[in-house]
Amino acid sequence: MPHTDAPSFELLPGADRSPVILHVPHSARHIPPAVRSGIVLDDATLERELDHITDAHTDRLAEAAAGLARVAPWRFVNRASRLVVDPERFPDEREEMLSVGMGAVYTRTTHRELLRPADTDPAPLIDRYFRPYAQAMADAVADRLAATGRAVVIDVHSYPSAALPYELHGEGPRPPICLGTDPFHTPPELLAAAERAFASGDETGLDSPFSGTYVPLEFYGKDARVGALMVEIRRDTYMTEPGGPAGPGLTRLASALAALVDAVPG
Repeated sequence: MPHTDAPSFELLPGADRSPVILHVPHSARHIPPAVRSGIVLDDATLERELDHITDAHTDRLAEAAAGLARVAPWRFVNRASRLVVDPERFPDEREEMLSVGMGAVYTRTTHRELLRPADTDPAPLIDRYFRPYAQAMADAVADRLAATGRAVVIDVHSYPSAALPYELHGEGPRPPICLGTDPFHTPPELLAAAERAFASGDETGLDSPFSGTYVPLEFYGKDARVGALMVEIRRDTYMTEPGGPAGPGLTRLASALAALVDAVPG
């Protein structure tokens, strides 16, 4: 696959002394033409799928929070749609979402309809998009470790108010704020800081309907200096679903996210 499209991710620097990286993997809708040609949906159906699958406005949320924080965090933002590759999936058989055609390279939609031919070879997309993204994110974490002695990845996501057919665990609670944790990388004090930061505006829940955190694989389960927490925001709290404009809730949530950044344990 030719490497003619623009970089698919961007690292936006924060303060040298900040250990925090706000990771925004699913906010973009951009699909390069070479990738679009492998998707079987017509243009109108693809736009509807992007409405459902995109964590709309989470890049704006992270940007606003970074501007409000006393010590500006770093931001790592995916500029390509997760329909190109999903950088948060395992790129192999460890990924449970393979069971619904949504591994690192999706072959099914949110409604379990055909997105790509089932026999699509994921390797070109993995090599072109997934591996460079993963390496750049690992480098960003390593840089924070070298500069501050630790790194804290805060994953910024959103999710629909009603479960979509692709969700494997959609029957559980859907609180305004879902905090995803990892037993190794989410220390209790980081989770407590998040619960305090969001307590003034929204009810928080734990690991439902989505669980876990993102940590680059070279650190995952190995380096406790890397902390991680996933913040999943229910979309009806800040935008018109699906895929519509943001509302006033975005400003309130940005303030809460900034409070979490500022409260990251020292």
